[in-house]
Amino acid sequence: MAKVRKTKIELEIVRRVAGMRHKKKFSQDNIAAVLECSRGYIGQIESPNNPGTYNISQLNRLAFEFECSLHELIPEQPVPEEDRE
Repeated sequence: MAKVRKTKIELEIVRRVAGMRHKKKFSQDNIAAVLECSRGYIGQIESPNNPGTYNISQLNRLAFEFECSLHELIPEQPVPEEDRE
């Protein structure tokens, strides 16, 4: 069975959220409390080998908590995938 991994755009969004999380000194526990989920779920999202991702509502909530624009969490330009380059 093939291992499901995040796409490049998903990885970039996770990288941006994690970067903002560190910048604002939020722990995974803090993010889990904001999103009303478990810390393990946040760990799965931040793992490149787990298919879990944030949905748009979660990203919106995080942008509110981080006091940033939603645009800061999502790449401005499309991110090409390997099979479409």
